[in-house]
Amino acid sequence: MKVFVSGGGGFLGLAMVRQLVEAGFEVVSYSRGHYPDLEMPGVTHYQGNLSDYNSLLTAMRGCAAVFHTAAKTGIWGRYRDFYEANVLGTEHVLRACRELGIQYLVFTSTASVIYDGGGGGKNESLP
Repeated sequence: MKVFVSGGGGFLGLAMVRQLVEAGFEVVSYSRGHYPDLEMPGVTHYQGNLSDYNSLLTAMRGCAAVFHTAAKTGIWGRYRDFYEANVLGTEHVLRACRELGIQYLVFTSTASVIYDGGGGGKNESLP
């Protein structure tokens, strides 16, 4: 079975790619940069940005499931960059899943994608 991993070059994404290959899946990785660690049997890597819907659609074609691990995290940067990567990018992944008939999506995220500069603890009860 062929599966798609967004953010395959990142910390979580690379671990997912390795586990999926070890489990016998054919993996399509999609990341912003080139990652030598992804050069392994069973992995096809596409370099692109989640804001480029057509590139994303091409990479996802033929996949039966999606693991969406890509995100812009951290506490520094422009709001627009976080919004484009984490909101619009996720919308593109969802739209591509619908368009391609992909029925299985595993979405991952982290509290660091919602940091607004204010203090205070955040936990799983946030919407």
